[in-house]
Amino acid sequence: MLNADLKQQLKQLLELMEGNVEFVASLGSDDKSKELKDLLTEITDMSPRLSLSEKSLKRTPSFSVNRPGEETGITFAGIPLGHEFNSLVLAILQVSGRAPKEKQSIIDQIKNLEGSYHFETFISLTCQKCPDVVQALNLMSVINPNITHSMIDGAVFREESENIMAVPAVFLNGEEFGNGRMTIQDILSKLGSTADASEFENKEPYDVLIVGGGPASGSAAIYTARKGLRTGIVADRIGGQVNDTAGIENFITVKETTGSEFSSNLAAHIDQYDIDAMTGIRATDIEKTDESIKVTLENGAILESKTVIIATGAGWRKLNIPGEEQLINKGVAFCPHCDGPLFENKDVAVIGGGNSGVEAAIDLAGIVNHVTLFEFASELKADNVLQDRLRSLSNVDIKTNAKTTEVVGEDHVTGIRYEDMSTGEEHLLNLDGIFVQIGLLPNTSWLKDAVELNERGEIVIDRNNNTNVPGIFAAGDVTDQKNKQIIISMGAGANAALNAFDYIIRN
Repeated sequence: MLNADLKQQLKQLLELMEGNVEFVASLGSDDKSKELKDLLTEITDMSPRLSLSEKSLKRTPSFSVNRPGEETGITFAGIPLGHEFNSLVLAILQVSGRAPKEKQSIIDQIKNLEGSYHFETFISLTCQKCPDVVQALNLMSVINPNITHSMIDGAVFREESENIMAVPAVFLNGEEFGNGRMTIQDILSKLGSTADASEFENKEPYDVLIVGGGPASGSAAIYTARKGLRTGIVADRIGGQVNDTAGIENFITVKETTGSEFSSNLAAHIDQYDIDAMTGIRATDIEKTDESIKVTLENGAILESKTVIIATGAGWRKLNIPGEEQLINKGVAFCPHCDGPLFENKDVAVIGGGNSGVEAAIDLAGIVNHVTLFEFASELKADNVLQDRLRSLSNVDIKTNAKTTEVVGEDHVTGIRYEDMSTGEEHLLNLDGIFVQIGLLPNTSWLKDAVELNERGEIVIDRNNNTNVPGIFAAGDVTDQKNKQIIISMGAGANAALNAFDYIIRN
């Protein structure tokens, strides 16, 4: 089931195992069970430290990843290929005794959790957000014996996942726990365990502190570190919104990559330098004083720096119409690659006629029964090559001059109301899902009145990436730069870094 290249890579990784690991599989006579047995047999044959046995588990096909004679609580229900193959490999290594690449403070938080926690995560194999959650919960299961975790492929266990319309969907002890991408720190926070502010008490002031973890942040950090400046990053996650991007084909010199690969490479590049990357935590305030710039974190800790570069990026922009907020993750979605498979053979709408919207409609057309694309303007704004491809699809309708007015449904989406602005007539279209692709909203609510924002909430900057506050710079999608592209953000991050260096020299 694995190609030659993947088998070679896997064989090398399995050499890192530090102890024996046993797959315990629950198999039936169905095709999926046969596929799973073939996969596990193929992997087991690659290392003498691996073994395979069979036992009836809660779900079939499924398997647990155990130490000999000791259950770890990690179960994969379905066949963890696609984006989840890495989750399986990590689980094998960690169960074998390989030390996790996690801060000791996080490990201590996990160990100190009291009570019994059984997590279940519904995923799709095309979901790029899902592995982060699966890997975090698997690691927690390895560290704390009171925690167990099952990954469940919704495409295999359709009856269980029938009412799940966004992945990853996490349940704790049978109750809904959370949706969407979550870091291990997010999960701990939801469980009432937060990072101790004392962890940050002894940090010396920085020359440059960068808030945010996307392309602009990474670029800025590398440039300032190369200048010999004491550099820190405060970010929820390295890669930012790029983590949720499926394909990247316009990053010059890299013909094709994915958002997760790009983010992983960015993190690895940052690790090459003496950069204090503090992830899994957010900034909540910033203040310029006579002596320094102070950044307050969500745990109450305060970091000081001579300069700050704000690169907090942007999140999905919402429609802000009745019904939308209540039905997010209940038919209203923002990630077609993650949630598209949950709408197989159903009718959906895509809102937005730019590149993102048209690309989403094209991708969804290969999965769902029918796609209706809504665009507020009189014509689509996407590149012509994308429009041509969209119009060639037989199961896609395009509605321009269409103003969406209401998302309809109670427990889940059942339709959308819209106005035909050319006639003034209102219509109701019955459907099962709505994918919102109308651009991004800058992550600036935490700034309050600290720096000047424009009417769209973007940070106003000059050609040197200065804000209106000396010593505070900004770069990337959080700013008022016109074009929002990865390559432009990275250039802006470098520009902000060089100008922060110049500011420090002159002050």
